[in-house]
Amino acid sequence: MTLLVALILLPIAGSVVVALLRGNAPAAKWTALGFSLVELVLALAAWAAYDPAGPRLQLTSSVAWIPAFDIRLSFGVDGIALVMIAVIALLTPLVLGYSWGERLPEGRSHGGFFSLLLLEQALTVAVFAATDLFLFYVLFEIMLIPMYFLIGSYGGEKRTYAAMKFFLYSFLGGLIMLASAIGAYVYAAEVTGRGSFDWATLVPVLRDAPTSVQVWLFLGFFAAFAIKAPLIPFHTWLPDAAQQAPIGVAVIVVGVLDKVGTFGFLRYSLPLTPDASQLLAPLVLVLAVVGVLYGSFQAFGQTDFKRFIAYVSIAHFGFIALGIFAFTSQSHVGAVSYMVNHSIATGMLILVIGMVITRGGSTRIADYGGMAKVTPLLAGTLLIAGLSTLSLPGTNSFISEFLVLIGSFETRPVYTVLATIGMVLAAVYVLWLFQRTMQGPLRGDALLGTAGGPGAVTDPNKPGAHRLRIADLGAREIAVLTPLIVLVLALGFYPKPVLDVINPSVAATMSEVGVTDPVTSQGGN
Repeated sequence: MTLLVALILLPIAGSVVVALLRGNAPAAKWTALGFSLVELVLALAAWAAYDPAGPRLQLTSSVAWIPAFDIRLSFGVDGIALVMIAVIALLTPLVLGYSWGERLPEGRSHGGFFSLLLLEQALTVAVFAATDLFLFYVLFEIMLIPMYFLIGSYGGEKRTYAAMKFFLYSFLGGLIMLASAIGAYVYAAEVTGRGSFDWATLVPVLRDAPTSVQVWLFLGFFAAFAIKAPLIPFHTWLPDAAQQAPIGVAVIVVGVLDKVGTFGFLRYSLPLTPDASQLLAPLVLVLAVVGVLYGSFQAFGQTDFKRFIAYVSIAHFGFIALGIFAFTSQSHVGAVSYMVNHSIATGMLILVIGMVITRGGSTRIADYGGMAKVTPLLAGTLLIAGLSTLSLPGTNSFISEFLVLIGSFETRPVYTVLATIGMVLAAVYVLWLFQRTMQGPLRGDALLGTAGGPGAVTDPNKPGAHRLRIADLGAREIAVLTPLIVLVLALGFYPKPVLDVINPSVAATMSEVGVTDPVTSQGGN
């Protein structure tokens, strides 16, 4: 058994064990956390075993599944898949730690909740690792099931609507992708005399396919990946899902699950349909830039914390798509590292906002204010998460956004200039959120511990002020946030460990697409 297979099977086993322990909440919680920490150790071992100078796909395994159609249970990772598997391995124990004392809907147990989280982790790892196109499709659809129940059973008041909308959007996109997968199989059979869903087999066959064939295949893949990413106008499921999902589930949805879409562009759309990808790149770039601007402006108008984060993420995914379809090495490296750093920054932002909501009892931004006066640690972590989100130099996201923009400008200057407006808007809406919630007079009945109404006490140190019921970060919350703060700062100053893993896979993707960098990217005159 390879490390990669162990990374898939371990959380499945953990999910089963935790489900059996669901009647014993403490045992279920500790068991889930134990499995997730062992998974993190295995992910680090896989990272150590991966050789950036080695073959494109490593830690591979393959067994026959449906021999009649040459469908196999095939897994392997390149640097792009590896970094995303590491991200989900990191975020899962942090989500479990955050959700330890979370209030769940009546009749729901932490055992069931944690069991579904582990199952979702296993399926997400498997999606990133799959190297058989049909297997990828199956996992792409199956991973919707635990997430549907996580949102639909444990979410907010409109959880059923949000879960159904999430499921139907992604499921429909998957069905369209299946049509392209079957088309790829049939075309391979016509050319070679034997159909195949194996990624490595399909790449050289489809690369020489007529442009018209590639266009139809590309559109099928695009439908699935644009919905999952999500790109404008396929984005409408995300604000509803993020708003209704529990905080921990929102971290997985926004931090990891939607990266399957951008990963799909890099792993399948570009190598399998290179000519169509370049031909239709202007269409995707328009959607990307519109997403940057639309998401940014929408973020300003949100009154709900979770919807605010959803639109911020839509804007950031526009940057990732811009980097992918600009077709330079710098922009591709920037896009992949942005996938990693967006997961870290946004995951931290969601967790911190969840801690704010826990203290105030409301998801409305207007119900908060002045919290820095009584929760300085919470305010500080929100500021760090916000600065990473707006890509301040010295934080992890800066190098990713910088590489996307400098790489894209060489081939797509107009789109790049328009996208830079989003950088300015990001600084404004992040600082606006911080000012509204942490600065000014203390607001909110739950925060003030008084029925006097919001703003009744402006100075908690003033004689006669009501006693406050709000506490700063506790030990468990500090333990959850500390690894993310360390990564935000460490990768901000030293991103080399991640970039070294990403670079060879990006170079291989560029070669498969058949494009070369402009002379300036190669250090020429």
